[in-house]
Amino acid sequence: MHNRVHIGDSDLQTPPLGIGAWQWGDTMMWGFGRGYDRSDAEAAFTASVNAGLTLIDTAESYGRGASERLVGEFIRRTDKPVIVATKFAPLPTRIGRRMVLRALNDSLNRLGLSRVDLYQVHWPFPVIPIEMLMDILADAVELGKIRYIGVSNYSEEQMRRAHAALAGRGLPLVSNQVEYSLLHRTPEVNGVWVACQELNISLIAYSPLAKGLLTGKYKPDSPPPGLRRLMPQYSRAALERMQPVIQTLAQIGAAHGGKTPAQVALNWLARQPGVLPIPGAKNAAQAEANAGAIGWDMTIDEADLLSEITLGWRK
Repeated sequence: MHNRVHIGDSDLQTPPLGIGAWQWGDTMMWGFGRGYDRSDAEAAFTASVNAGLTLIDTAESYGRGASERLVGEFIRRTDKPVIVATKFAPLPTRIGRRMVLRALNDSLNRLGLSRVDLYQVHWPFPVIPIEMLMDILADAVELGKIRYIGVSNYSEEQMRRAHAALAGRGLPLVSNQVEYSLLHRTPEVNGVWVACQELNISLIAYSPLAKGLLTGKYKPDSPPPGLRRLMPQYSRAALERMQPVIQTLAQIGAAHGGKTPAQVALNWLARQPGVLPIPGAKNAAQAEANAGAIGWDMTIDEADLLSEITLGWRK
């Protein structure tokens, strides 16, 4: 059994690794239905929960609700306890309590749940003040529709405001989900990680493998397919720049029984205090590989080396 951590100031406990469900149902970014399908996604889910990974993170915007529907189907077919987290997409058309609660009810219906464990605001919402939005979500906790509240892509200042607003209702802000990986270390320098430590807020790390870059699959002559190919981090120059990082990850993995670069990169991230990575998986093999990222420890020297050679990704 993996060591378990609390999600912020809550009674939700999980191994130090979760499951990201963005790939399940998303055709635009990940090509769901081309190369992998519903059965592959369910196999990934089953392999993950069988390995003890119990936190599943989805969002209403992933595949326009398809991911939530698939997660709902999968959790109804397992006898293992899971923690379900989803996210509310703040849009200019959603102003006020009625519209926010409608979005929550729609997510619950897709998931087939009467209450979600963790409900997160997907990104900052300039139309509604943070304090007003937190007040609406606090009402939903009192209604029994949400167990705990989180945010995503919030800056330090925005997160502190959300935390203070919920504290005024006697509730904790338990998480802030932001991009964090060896190749995206911004949370270390923009105040978010430090504030999470101070306020006992879990930093849920999305894209912990930098959208596949840290797997070692992609090289200057073989970028990924789909929309990712157009992103600057997949340019020939960028892929060349990161090859030494992949080589170091491979060397460390070899010293620990043949761990892959991806497993080493996830292990480094899960070592960071208060950080909970949520890698995705398109199939059972990827899910089993993710699970192999925890349950072992790299040395302090190895972790320090990885930190040092990726300092250039701290922006």
